Amino acid sequence: MSFPPGSYAQSTLSVEAMFAQILAAVHKSQSEITELRQECAELRQANASLERQVREGMQNGNNNTYNNGRVYGTSGFSTPVPESPQLRAKSPFLSPHHISSVTAAVPAFHVPSPLGDNALTPFPCSSRDIPGFYVVIPAGGAGTRLWPLSREGHPKFLLDLTLKGRSLIQATWDRLLPLSSPSRTTVVAGPGHVKSIRDQLPDLIPDNLFCEPGPKDSTAAIGLAAAILQKRDPGAIIGSFAADHMISGDDAFLSAIAEAVEVAKKDYLVTIGIAPSHPSTAFGYIRLGDKLGITEAPNARLVSSFKEKPDARTAAAYIGTGNYRWNAGMFVTKASVLLDLLNDYKPDVCEGLRKIAEVWDDEAQRRVVLAEVWPDLEKIPIDNAVAEPAAAEGKVAVVPATFGWDDVGDFSSLAELLPAEANQPRILGDGSFVLTEQAAGGIVVPGSGRLITCLGVDDLVIVDMPDTLLVTTRARSQEVKRLVKKCRDAGWKTLL
Repeated sequence: MSFPPGSYAQSTLSVEAMFAQILAAVHKSQSEITELRQECAELRQANASLERQVREGMQNGNNNTYNNGRVYGTSGFSTPVPESPQLRAKSPFLSPHHISSVTAAVPAFHVPSPLGDNALTPFPCSSRDIPGFYVVIPAGGAGTRLWPLSREGHPKFLLDLTLKGRSLIQATWDRLLPLSSPSRTTVVAGPGHVKSIRDQLPDLIPDNLFCEPGPKDSTAAIGLAAAILQKRDPGAIIGSFAADHMISGDDAFLSAIAEAVEVAKKDYLVTIGIAPSHPSTAFGYIRLGDKLGITEAPNARLVSSFKEKPDARTAAAYIGTGNYRWNAGMFVTKASVLLDLLNDYKPDVCEGLRKIAEVWDDEAQRRVVLAEVWPDLEKIPIDNAVAEPAAAEGKVAVVPATFGWDDVGDFSSLAELLPAEANQPRILGDGSFVLTEQAAGGIVVPGSGRLITCLGVDDLVIVDMPDTLLVTTRARSQEVKRLVKKCRDAGWKTLL
């Protein structure tokens, strides 16, 4: 077989030209993507700045009395923000005696997904204070996925992970205080954290800090608070909110909680479903059921089922249906209803908690009963112990919400909450100790005082503490707890 003269050369040239065109298109696309990312970042910063200005304007227009950055007698239309200079804090570790407050714009980290047929109805709320509503803040866990920044003796809820001058538990307190006032705001914590919590929350009433002898997971912690509060106020409605989560959009948060309280009055266990911004494999999911048709709570639905953390393909399928929400682990219910459900599904746990609550106000008897009962209580999450079986019987409702939420569960999610220069890693701490060249997308924690330099490495996680250095990638940041287990097994318990 023969080819016409020059045809082979022409064919080769045409292939080369085609590849050249493809490469040019790829480069152009990459350039456009970079520009779009930069525009998105600028828009997020502008939106955050506008949100802050609106919030500050609302506060300045309020005639309430301010004292040391706190608002007294507030109707709650704006969360109090402590006065502060316009500068960035240098460390995520707060001084227990002097806490500098920095009001820096927080980058938005949530984009509501299309709700389709599940569009939300605006919920009217004239005041944040909710009579008969008690806040429960479980402050437990060691935050092992954020080790070595988070330790057993100083876990992540005591850290300022946004460098705003407020730790996560302080931010949680600020957010929830207008709903219930200090008299109805409680914290459940272990003995090793009691002092630090009291230092960081000076307005927390001593009798509202419930100290559990040892970690028994969320069922025992929330159940203990419910039993004590139900004894104090038989009609109490409680809301449980983790001490170490990040939330943006106070008004949407307020509306969701106020609506959840209305549903809880109908004897439901109510959870909050967060509109997912992406198919996350790090969170559990809630499948929406039928609308409840409660006039006072137009968005409330039954929970069809709870889903454990899915793989990427399953998560994408969930998002595609529009019928799933992230499970943020927030619960609102009557204390009596929660104890009744606990009695149905875990009667031994309920009996033990009621026995403890009965003698709680007598410190001597409390110590005796805690020593007798607490060690034998089952260690189990409240989702597994109560929420899942109750949902199967149609006793759990969900209020879909659109406020921004993140559990700051690993260094990758933490990186998303921090500002960064273009093509630079995020820095949690003093940026003067970090020098980089062509190192983008990662997160660096300069906690030792040493200079950290990075060249040509992307998406790294570098946590440099005085006693420990962690180096991993953002993609594997969920696996840091495996290193914690290895350290424990190897005898490095003092570093945990």
